[in-house]
Amino acid sequence: MADKLLSRYQELKEQINFHNHRYHVLDKPIISDSEFDKLLNELKKIEEEHPDWITPDSPTLRAGGKPADRFNKVRHPSPILSLANAFGADDAHAWLERIKKIDDRVEKAKFVVEPKIDGLSVVLHYRDGLFVQGATRGDGEIGEDITSNLRTIKAIPLKIPISRELGVGNRKTSSQFPNLDSRIPKHLVVRGEAFIPIKEFEALNKKLEEAGERTYQNPRNTAAGSLRQLDPELTASRPITLLVYQISHCEGGKVPTSQWEILEYLKALGFPVSDVPKRFNDLEKAIEYTETWDKGRDQLPYEADGMVIKIDDLNLASDLGFVGKDPRGAIAYKFPAREVTTTLNDIGVAVGRTGVLTPYAILEPVEIGGVIVERATLHNFDYIAEKDIRVGDRVLLKRAGEVIPYVIGPVVDARKGKEKKFKPPTKCPACEQAVEHIEGEVAWYCVNSACPAQLIRNIEHFVSRGAMDIVGLGIKIVEQLIESGLVKDVADLFTLKKSDLLKLEGFAEKKADNLLRAIEQAKGDALSGSKGQSLNRFIAALGIHGVGEVMANDLARAFGNISALSKASADDLQQIEGLGPNIAESIVDWFKRPANQKVLKKLKAAGVDPQMQKAEGKKQGVLSGLTFVVTGTLPNFSRDDAKEFIESNGGKVTDSVSKKTSYLVLGENPGSKFDKAKSLGVKIVDEAGLKKLVG
Repeated sequence: MADKLLSRYQELKEQINFHNHRYHVLDKPIISDSEFDKLLNELKKIEEEHPDWITPDSPTLRAGGKPADRFNKVRHPSPILSLANAFGADDAHAWLERIKKIDDRVEKAKFVVEPKIDGLSVVLHYRDGLFVQGATRGDGEIGEDITSNLRTIKAIPLKIPISRELGVGNRKTSSQFPNLDSRIPKHLVVRGEAFIPIKEFEALNKKLEEAGERTYQNPRNTAAGSLRQLDPELTASRPITLLVYQISHCEGGKVPTSQWEILEYLKALGFPVSDVPKRFNDLEKAIEYTETWDKGRDQLPYEADGMVIKIDDLNLASDLGFVGKDPRGAIAYKFPAREVTTTLNDIGVAVGRTGVLTPYAILEPVEIGGVIVERATLHNFDYIAEKDIRVGDRVLLKRAGEVIPYVIGPVVDARKGKEKKFKPPTKCPACEQAVEHIEGEVAWYCVNSACPAQLIRNIEHFVSRGAMDIVGLGIKIVEQLIESGLVKDVADLFTLKKSDLLKLEGFAEKKADNLLRAIEQAKGDALSGSKGQSLNRFIAALGIHGVGEVMANDLARAFGNISALSKASADDLQQIEGLGPNIAESIVDWFKRPANQKVLKKLKAAGVDPQMQKAEGKKQGVLSGLTFVVTGTLPNFSRDDAKEFIESNGGKVTDSVSKKTSYLVLGENPGSKFDKAKSLGVKIVDEAGLKKLVG
């Protein structure tokens, strides 16, 4: 009975290690998580009954054990060396010319190109196929024993070969490496790079941020710090993996003598190996391949600061010897740096077209990615506070591809005590009006409708189709009007004269007449009640934060004119369905601003003061009392057409689905509203069904 159980125990270990490899290395699981958990639980139960059976290759040892008191030192059986750098094709060609003079075999050499992963170099020891020790690179001669921490990395095989389907000794491997015997080396030492994948790092930081904990600056330091600490449980909680690329020592067996075959051999044993490496017959092609990754490194799942070009013949590489501690048989072809440090001289604040205030870093000029950088983004004011970024700090700066450089965070250890904390401005730097910050939102706003920093955007929105719909007044003409000084706020549009327009480039009689006619039509209902834009469109045109077309329609119905709306309290506003406290405060604040009151007075004086007409009031019809939400693309109706059709028949249109929604009008490619409607049991109709409701 005991023999049978022991046999089952061995079988479970092999199965679980195999499935770990399929999941964490190959990314091709063949069983479900629940099936895997079932196998692991069975193994744990056996080990609880027979703790003396536990061996170093047991998957249960990955979870992390008791924290170590200190790191023991490990002397590497052979030096773990660094590489000389090449900063471009000229340096790489110079390297080749140097080694050609040492050995003429280099003329016919092949080259292997591999990614230079920005992680922590680790050295793994296997005795009789079992993982027995792991260490950091250290100084190249002596490293730190981090075996317990490395065991938590599920990409590391605890036993090689990983299963009967892989590894030396089977037909596949014997045919692939005919010059090798079938023995697993008695002592095999491999080198790899431990790292946190970029997506996993971003997810980790997001999780920490949501929990209100300190986030990390970059994947490399996070992986290194997680491995070089005393608690394996902490290491196990970090999404660390690794890729293996070198055999640094072998006893009691043979390994390939070609770097290309080494990678294939390591893969056959079950080690995680990069799929990026390629072999080339000459250096020129190797350089061409390397430089494709300089431009395409964002496609890599990990941070890489370059590629490594190696002579494929390992015997030749060894015979070439060393320069100091750098082997001559390989060179690191470095990409332009994406992360540098520099001094944060000051923090400026820009005002965007939507009124959002955005901080930016004013830096001591520094080269990064081949570009001299003096400005960088700081995202938002919360980011500055969370990272504790101070004026005068030494900061870590990153630039990826063509993305605007941004400050990752401060180098706290470089502080001298003179750095100053930053406080968000209370006034807009462009117009000096008080800024607005709604609780719960990240952004700070300038809501002055005449703010010069956002004037173009405000007018562009004011005249747009969904607002006052002034035909012919595009962005180029808006820019002309502002640059000429003819328009300083939206109200100035309604006092433009033909003589003013004719002075502008591109304006002739007909164009000026057409524009002035469109402007008159926009304010027509304020004069006669028969033409022009309605009150709800006027409210939407004002650009009040949080007030879109649907909300503007509700406000127009509730208050009837701008005068009444401007006097409404937050409590009054919240009587409208769907209007919460934040938007209510935003509306009240907008109307309290003296600059906005001035614009409204100018508009009224120019004849723009629309009133809610009786005809615009709540219409009775077959859809009266019903609330609709429209999602997706309808075959014949635009979104505005559908809204007008529903409202003209007495129905109401809102933006969000709730239990009070009567119908969801469904078009092609719907969004999340469709899922929410289904979950709430809301009735769903298409365009034809909507028309059928009306009859």
